[in-house]
Amino acid sequence: MPVQIKQENGGKLVAVHVTGKLVKADYERCVPELERLIRQHGKLRLLFEMTDFHGWEAGALWDEIKLDTKLFADIERIAMVGDKKWEHGVATFYKPFTRATIRYFDQANAAEARKWLREAERSAAVTA
Repeated sequence: MPVQIKQENGGKLVAVHVTGKLVKADYERCVPELERLIRQHGKLRLLFEMTDFHGWEAGALWDEIKLDTKLFADIERIAMVGDKKWEHGVATFYKPFTRATIRYFDQANAAEARKWLREAERSAAVTA
């Protein structure tokens, strides 16, 4: 399975692990799950982990952009974790499509990515 979604920290943090090449069917499976989590938990923080990731088929890339614009108000932070230079560029590419704060982390800094997402959770709890 090229996409795996796992809830962490009571569902406010969602880890999305991708491998291989994403296709349209991956989005048809994942979007309803993300929408359900947003309805259940409100705003989310995403950990987008790319392992041996080869990008998107053209139709899947378009679905990704539509997903981001549809859900952008419900995602607070996105930590993208990868191991290739072009993956860092993906994080920059998505910034105009979302209000979420996006940061890229190398695989070696995956723990730092989780820490950054949890900091957002703690600061939100303090202001609530």
